[in-house]
Amino acid sequence: MNEETSLKLDDEKFMRKALELASQAMGRTSPNPIVGCVIVKNSQIVGEGYHQKAGTPHAEVHALEKAQDRALGATAYVTLEPCSHFGRTPPCADALIRAGIKRVVVAMKDPNPLVAGRGIDRLREAGIQVDVGVLCHEAATLNEAFCKAITTNLPFVVYKTAMTLDGKIATETGDSRWVSNEESRRYVQQLRDHYDVILVGSETVLSDNPALTCRLPNGRDPVRLIVDGELRLPESSHVLTSSTSSPCIIATTNAAPTDKLKRLKDLKHVEIWQYDAPRHVPLKKMLQDLVQRGWISVLLEGGGRLAGALIQEHCVDKLDCFIAPKLVGGNGPSPLSGLHIRWMSEAIELSDLHVDMNLGDIHVTGYLRRD
Repeated sequence: MNEETSLKLDDEKFMRKALELASQAMGRTSPNPIVGCVIVKNSQIVGEGYHQKAGTPHAEVHALEKAQDRALGATAYVTLEPCSHFGRTPPCADALIRAGIKRVVVAMKDPNPLVAGRGIDRLREAGIQVDVGVLCHEAATLNEAFCKAITTNLPFVVYKTAMTLDGKIATETGDSRWVSNEESRRYVQQLRDHYDVILVGSETVLSDNPALTCRLPNGRDPVRLIVDGELRLPESSHVLTSSTSSPCIIATTNAAPTDKLKRLKDLKHVEIWQYDAPRHVPLKKMLQDLVQRGWISVLLEGGGRLAGALIQEHCVDKLDCFIAPKLVGGNGPSPLSGLHIRWMSEAIELSDLHVDMNLGDIHVTGYLRRD
């Protein structure tokens, strides 16, 4: 093995460690990205850290604190370009320079216009060797929500659904418990722990009366967002009182009854977002408002009409689908009843498709193509 190949393998090994560290903060740093950093000297890790929460020190600072004097002449592996601007914390590029870091390996440039290569430029101007692009795809996937929000002002939206092999999310009587198996449902709880917001329509609340909380030990309840243009949800709905750690937001319109609107506004942990629209909530504006509040990732859990409408408006980025080896027949609801495509040539295709059967159900993930 030549020296160049050996260096590449080492770079990938240490960057994977940095990505692993970053992933520990999934769902905890919004609106910031998740970032990991590893400091290496003489092929040994002497410091490591990750960004844990918005407003707290960044990954590089944690790693440098652990490395102390051993950072002098070392290599820093960072999953995202070190920041060069003053935000809620000082610039990380300056911290690396002061510590005497000799080389910085960056997985990907920061898409944030405030950074956009400036951190890399500052490091190079200080005489530090900077190499960019090691495991870039993995780093971009890890921060796909941040990348989308910072460049489009829209959150990253994943549609999670479970259906039978014949494409039903419930029987024709409306029974949907349970389409997927216990292992698949446990995986969904992990998704709820990782995403900022869980989004459903009023039909889901009316038919299932869900709590929409995370039931994992030490899990974090996502913000619960209900699209309810006519404010039909019952005032006894579980979702209104299921969590004391995150708000329940009801997005509605001018069609909402005034007296009911007032009563719901008085409930603790409930917010009403009333849009100046006759009946249908402006979905894209609602998603932009989420980003303005610092919530950049959305787990869409139904129902079919809302999911179809969001896909029709090009607001859904990824599909996370469980297909249970069951058949129910009949006229049960579809996972995309709100999507209306006339010609097969216009069908929405998925890219980066992944199929997994380890959970018992067929687990399919993929990204919605925008060709």
